[in-house]
Amino acid sequence: MTSTELYNEYVTKMQQIADVKYASAVLQWDQETYMPPNGSHFRGRQIATLNELAHQLFANEKTGALLNTLLEKNDLSDRQARNIALSYYDYTKAQKFTSQFVRKMSETVNKSFHAWIRARKENSFAVFEKPLHDLIQLKKEEAQILGFTDHPYSALMNDFDKGLNVTITDKIFADLKPQLLHLLQLIQSRPQTNDSFLHQHFDKDTQWKFGMELLKRMGYNFEAGRQDISEHPFTTNFSNADVRVTTRIDENDFTNMTWSCIHEGGHALYEQGLPGEEYGMPLGEYCSLSIHESQSRLWENNIGRSLPFWEHNQGLLKSSFKQQLGTISVNEFYKGINKVEPSLIRTEADEVTYHFHVMIRYEIEKLLIAGEIAAADIPAYWNEHYQKYLGVTVPDDKQGCLQDVHWSHGSFGYFATYSLGSLYAAQLYAALEDKNKSLKQEIAAGNNATVLNWLSSNIYKHGRYYTSEELCKQATGETLNSTHFINYAHEKYKHIYSI
Repeated sequence: MTSTELYNEYVTKMQQIADVKYASAVLQWDQETYMPPNGSHFRGRQIATLNELAHQLFANEKTGALLNTLLEKNDLSDRQARNIALSYYDYTKAQKFTSQFVRKMSETVNKSFHAWIRARKENSFAVFEKPLHDLIQLKKEEAQILGFTDHPYSALMNDFDKGLNVTITDKIFADLKPQLLHLLQLIQSRPQTNDSFLHQHFDKDTQWKFGMELLKRMGYNFEAGRQDISEHPFTTNFSNADVRVTTRIDENDFTNMTWSCIHEGGHALYEQGLPGEEYGMPLGEYCSLSIHESQSRLWENNIGRSLPFWEHNQGLLKSSFKQQLGTISVNEFYKGINKVEPSLIRTEADEVTYHFHVMIRYEIEKLLIAGEIAAADIPAYWNEHYQKYLGVTVPDDKQGCLQDVHWSHGSFGYFATYSLGSLYAAQLYAALEDKNKSLKQEIAAGNNATVLNWLSSNIYKHGRYYTSEELCKQATGETLNSTHFINYAHEKYKHIYSI
């Protein structure tokens, strides 16, 4: 067979596997949005079957033979060769796992997720403890199967960002922590900003319409997506033409839904911008979770908490919530939404204290995977370190260690990408602003085309072609440099708090 024929065979196989994976993803989306509670057992079985089938289709000897043959071809295009190399990397990793292990992991995740939902409703970690313990044991086994050099947790981190490990992350956090503490101390020495107007009664339906309009204004294509309500906001996709987001609404907290919409909208714009012609192949997938988080954090914070963004959207804001916000000036609003204050909930945290939320979770996960603490120890460790790092007392499990969905999904190794995403976002935004001197004026005028075009050219179109660090260097001229975030934060809060 010619190289073209072999590559076409590869494309067909990869797209069939993607079809199965995305069918599973549809079922997962449904169970977090519309599925009736009694459907959980059979839904778990259905998802497990599809995940097992996808693994069998990919990790078999025929796939390996095809990939090995294509690796030896020297007449493939650059992008074709990159797809093959990345698929072979994925294949060698997938081969380490039996179909039985994949099925067991899927079934355990399903039990864990539904236990988390019940635990949240009952405000009791005890409901979640045993299913989580079982899942942690499987994740520890997964780390051993994958292999590692410095720490078993690194094996799981590498799944979310290729090349990321404990040694690298420990250094980043060790450098970041004292700088954040210094900035926090400077802010706390100044009079606090007023955000009381954000904590009035905001009608659920009006908030929903407001959030939908914000997504449209960002550039989210509702012909290729939709928004729904879930216990924890998330983004999922079944192709670049079907990317779905969810949000949650608190009628007494304006910030909850608004920045969930903007954050998930940033994720969704990335997925909608990926090359559709590469459906099912690595170059049709996102670079890494760190880069994915950079897209959500860039929109949520660098743009969504900026003064120019609200200069444009203040008309919508005041017409939607005339009674609550009609007399609030855009500068008052800007300062209020950027209030820095230690708090309980990660997704609602300001840009300075946010990273302490991430560090606590990162440290817990490292200890769990290393076997130094058990699931039963999580509430006490959590509560102790929230007091130590943020000076806040955790009143209950729901506002404490039950607030995130990630552990119930088995997503150990994910949390560090939230902080890394913020660092990448600041660096990407600095490069974007450097290339486009009128960027703030464009955003203030409601023109987001420059942002979307730059992200499309520098991030979206590459898919998985580069690692996070390679992509960052391509886009900004240097690998990750946290100085950009520190400079951004100092400049922002210097004006807000008159430091």
